[in-house]
Amino acid sequence: MIRVLLVDDQSLLRMGFRMILEAEPDIEVAGEAADGATGVAMTSALHPDVVLMDVRMPGMDGIQATAAITAAAPASKVLILTTFDLDEYVFAGLKAGASGFLLKDAPPAELLTAIRTVAGGEAVLAPTATRRLIDQFVPLLPGPGPQPDRDALLSRLTDRERAVFARLAAGRSNREIAAELHLSQGTVKIHVGRVLAKLGLRDRVQAVVLAYECGLIKPGSQ
Repeated sequence: MIRVLLVDDQSLLRMGFRMILEAEPDIEVAGEAADGATGVAMTSALHPDVVLMDVRMPGMDGIQATAAITAAAPASKVLILTTFDLDEYVFAGLKAGASGFLLKDAPPAELLTAIRTVAGGEAVLAPTATRRLIDQFVPLLPGPGPQPDRDALLSRLTDRERAVFARLAAGRSNREIAAELHLSQGTVKIHVGRVLAKLGLRDRVQAVVLAYECGLIKPGSQ
């Protein structure tokens, strides 16, 4: 059973999400929170598998709450809700440790698939949406502090792992990477796991963020 915590300051939205989720035999709503601070506290108390997190909330917003949750309760995965075109905080949410993002008006089937995907340990990372998202927001981010050293990062990887990392960072699926590199999907999955482990990354979303930060992938590139 996948246990989900709903964190959104709009009670009608929470009610709608609850109705959708509780109609599924493998999903249950563990609780609801109307702000980030309550969401963090309830995550600590309830240990949900997935936290469905709004960004804009009074007090502690969804970005701060995501960072607090992923630091204190890494087993609870955060799925950020966004309006996308209006939400300039999404990239910051991914940097804070979210396992993906979902449009607030996504159809129920997409919501359910995203929750199951995140609960299974994968990231919700639609390649075209991810490219559009990061192309839009990376140039707007301030760059305080040192940025990751590209050569130092890549030196940890074999040539094959570098090729996989570059395609992974560009939002390619395992199937697409396998086709491009003439490998089996099982082999690609092994390489992806090694890349994430060597670079200290939790999932594919963090790989995308790191690749853009160190300049491996440039905004607007494919």
